[in-house]
Amino acid sequence: MNLTNRKIKVGYSVKKERMNGSVPGILYGKKIGNVLVEVDEKELAKELFSSGEHGILNYSINGNNERGVLKEVQRHPVSHKIIHIDLEQISENEEMQLEVPIQYVGEEWLNKRGAILQKEKTVVKVSCRADVLPKTIKIDVSKGEVGAVYRYEDLEIDKKISIIDNIESVIASVSNENKLTAELFKEEIEEKQVTD
Repeated sequence: MNLTNRKIKVGYSVKKERMNGSVPGILYGKKIGNVLVEVDEKELAKELFSSGEHGILNYSINGNNERGVLKEVQRHPVSHKIIHIDLEQISENEEMQLEVPIQYVGEEWLNKRGAILQKEKTVVKVSCRADVLPKTIKIDVSKGEVGAVYRYEDLEIDKKISIIDNIESVIASVSNENKLTAELFKEEIEEKQVTD
């Protein structure tokens, strides 16, 4: 992914930039400070497809190949197209704090048994070096029974990765599908009675 320096000139318009297929952004890091950049929309989409929004991105700027992580992605409220990015430059040996998506494995087996997984959290905040950062952190829920509760401490993580979130916080629980449907139906009736 190629980043180019964004120059603010008279008559400059971010809207024009986006219409030309570029996404504006800010690149920052300890060595470089804050740099205004732009990236081709298609190149960005390709890199996000392979690395994910929470993964490490490879990019080049001014002829130098670097790596970075997306700190923020702003999307258009209607089209959901990316309209701005914040990218942090990283070095391999640097310890960093990032959110990593939680991958719930075996959810379909719960559904086959008439149970459903209620997800409280979809990401976990971790601290680690760039070279050991996973794209996702897995948890196997396939053998979960109704009433089972999963916490951050149940996640399968490498010893080189530390969880920053409270490890006792609940991330998901297993419920009976029929019971949940009945509860939702009851809530809807109560809401209707309040509004009538």
